Amino acid sequence: MSEEKHYNAVHDRTKQAYFVELEVGYQAEVSYQIAGNVLTLDHSHVPDALRGKGYASIMMEAVLKGIEQEGYTIIPTCSYVAHYMNRHKEWQHLLSPNQ
Repeated sequence: MSEEKHYNAVHDRTKQAYFVELEVGYQAEVSYQIAGNVLTLDHSHVPDALRGKGYASIMMEAVLKGIEQEGYTIIPTCSYVAHYMNRHKEWQHLLSPNQ
């Protein structure tokens, strides 16, 4: 019986990014700009070697959980983040009303 792996986002405030270790030696990244309590998510990246394996969704789930726990709202300017938010209504409450 395999155990489901839990992915966590590590918030690096200095680099203004969230990092998610997907596999040993491979990290996904979502970067942002901050203004007050609003994060403008402007770029996301999954390593080329892991593309097409569902890791972009795993990255987003981990990052959005972290953002929710920290009490931020978001403005998705990255095309993938915007696409993900449009498809996953359960995260709509994180969208900033100041868009």
